[in-house]
Amino acid sequence: METKACYFEDYTLGDVRVTGGRTITEADFVIHAGQTGDFFPHHMDAEFAKTTEFGKRIAHGTLTFSVGVGLTASFVNPVAFSYGYDHLRFVKPVFIGDTIHTEVTIHDKRDTKHPDKGMVVERLAIKNQNDEVVMVADHLLMCQKREAEAVTEAASVLDGE
Repeated sequence: METKACYFEDYTLGDVRVTGGRTITEADFVIHAGQTGDFFPHHMDAEFAKTTEFGKRIAHGTLTFSVGVGLTASFVNPVAFSYGYDHLRFVKPVFIGDTIHTEVTIHDKRDTKHPDKGMVVERLAIKNQNDEVVMVADHLLMCQKREAEAVTEAASVLDGE
């Protein structure tokens, strides 16, 4: 996987990136249920699911979340880390055979109590093959500021003399 430093200043409000797609399979349902212990019939029992408003089994919301977020992991950023997720909502169901992708929009940037870091809010919209939003969340990304890096490098040079 590529490593690329993206500092707080490198993020521009409104920028959008779109991931590739991934088709959700029966195996995804079974593996996710086994890993999480969530064997609710909405996900695992085809006959029960026929009686629900969706008429067939629906993906675990956490499965949609984990695959949708995983699709966004396209490079390692050594000057940032994930601080968490806010405003997670399951908007529409995902079914076996659906292909999802994620659109990431730089929604907000703000200073933090740490003068050398800023918070970038990436708004995630996970969409199905019909371009319908199935899940949304805000990813909070704590990023080092470029000025802080320059100060650190200058201090290292001075210490080396």
